[in-house]
Amino acid sequence: MIRPEILSPAGDIEKLRTVIDYGADAVYMSGKSYGLRTFSGNFTREEMKEGIDYAHSKGVKCYVTMNIYALENDLKDMDDQIDFVAHEAGADAVLVSDPGIFMKVKRVAPDLELHISTQASVTNSEACRFWYEQGARRIVLARELSLEQIKEIRKNIPEDLELECFVHGAMCVSYSGRCILSNYFTGRRSNGGACAQPCRWGYSLVEEKRPEDQFPVEQDQRGTYILSSKDICMADHVPDLIEAGITSFKIEGRIKGAYYAAAATKVYREAVDRYMKDPASYETDPHWNILLDKVVHRDYDTGFFYGDPMDDAAIASDKTYNKPAFVVGVIESYDKSLGLYRISQRNKVYCGDILNVLKPEGYEAPVKITEMFDEQMNPITDAPHPQMIFYARLEREEGHTEPLGNNTFLSRDGDKDEGILPNS
Repeated sequence: MIRPEILSPAGDIEKLRTVIDYGADAVYMSGKSYGLRTFSGNFTREEMKEGIDYAHSKGVKCYVTMNIYALENDLKDMDDQIDFVAHEAGADAVLVSDPGIFMKVKRVAPDLELHISTQASVTNSEACRFWYEQGARRIVLARELSLEQIKEIRKNIPEDLELECFVHGAMCVSYSGRCILSNYFTGRRSNGGACAQPCRWGYSLVEEKRPEDQFPVEQDQRGTYILSSKDICMADHVPDLIEAGITSFKIEGRIKGAYYAAAATKVYREAVDRYMKDPASYETDPHWNILLDKVVHRDYDTGFFYGDPMDDAAIASDKTYNKPAFVVGVIESYDKSLGLYRISQRNKVYCGDILNVLKPEGYEAPVKITEMFDEQMNPITDAPHPQMIFYARLEREEGHTEPLGNNTFLSRDGDKDEGILPNS
């Protein structure tokens, strides 16, 4: 059995550092152009070089996305970007879907490893072999494949050709994400990285001679969301993924926040490690689903790993995001002499709040803020200003003597949000 890689999203340098702390083997990232997530922070050239250097110092690989379907104008400065990614930034691989970009990478940086993006819609072993013979060393398989189909593909391709699959996060209702709704409705090019996600909008039926009358196609009283997919979650099925021969477990979410990325990375890291240590006695940990339920998500599903899209399209029932926890702060350091944590605020937090704890190693019961101070050590009752630094004394369960480490997230239980972009 191959030990699969945990591949985590790095929408910016903060998220890159976070997922590395929480156990990622590799990250995928993008520059300011040529990737399919224009609305994540993404990386300037200086940030990309800094991020890749940091990741490599921790033994973590970095893959850069250049997976748009390019128009002629997109090719203008691409050679320069490929040269930078390969020779200055030092990326481990580049993800592409467009054959033209693939050929450019081969010419400009022949030693740079090439991965084929899910946008290329690879669904069979012959397509895998085609890309392998062109020089690709990894295929991100189409999301429509079942585990049984993936097993068959694995049997019929070269042993050194790696297979990557999305195992967690938001799914696109279109075939491998190949959609032009965004282009049509908003002029924002989905396969150029600027998708407006019109699949998440509500729709009504309109008769052409009576455009003033809108008839809801009622799924419930709020309308219908017939194009919006459920989120995928395979945390309970890690053994099946490993046994299917998947090389890399990809977590979706470059436009989501560091808390989401940290929780998902931690869960899949622990699940893989536990299975590889002793497959015969493997059991899931109840903490995993608790953690994943606390991050922003639509209702979870197993995607198409166990079924045919024609039988069940895994459509979400409405536009509501489950958001049971709001991040209120991230621990930056601990002053042992004062017994105080230095915390960077993320949402308003009050003295006396009971907060959930997400840390890189292990699990801990909720803690209570018993005292708060500003940066000048003046007592305060709350931290209302975005990103403000404050100090807090935390009351923990008896027996916990080791301080909570840096990059520990503190969150407060919340509720559902209607139609909010998931960014926590």
